[in-house]
Amino acid sequence: MSKLLNSLITEMRRGSLTLAVLSQLKSPQYGYSLVQRLESSGIVIDQSTLYPLLRRLEKQELVTSTWDTSESRPRKYYVLSDYGYEIFNELKAEWERTSLQLHNLLQGEEKDGLN
Repeated sequence: MSKLLNSLITEMRRGSLTLAVLSQLKSPQYGYSLVQRLESSGIVIDQSTLYPLLRRLEKQELVTSTWDTSESRPRKYYVLSDYGYEIFNELKAEWERTSLQLHNLLQGEEKDGLN
């Protein structure tokens, strides 16, 4: 894969990863459980990408976190805030609109023989 293509794919995935992570935080999740849930849906995310993303989402007040120290190994759980729910729903609606528009555009390309 060329450097340019790899860079474009990374750029395209960046926004979709945010939406994917938010979609899984309706119930509290810790980092590893979140990675597993995403991977079971076919979305691969490296921990070196996930944790900075979670910290950014927390700083933006889209998620809140709490520590669970009841187990032998403490875990930090993340969950959507009320504001996070609002933003998630808006992002989801925008994703669906944009996906449909892009799908229609690409279908038209196939019909025109440009594929």
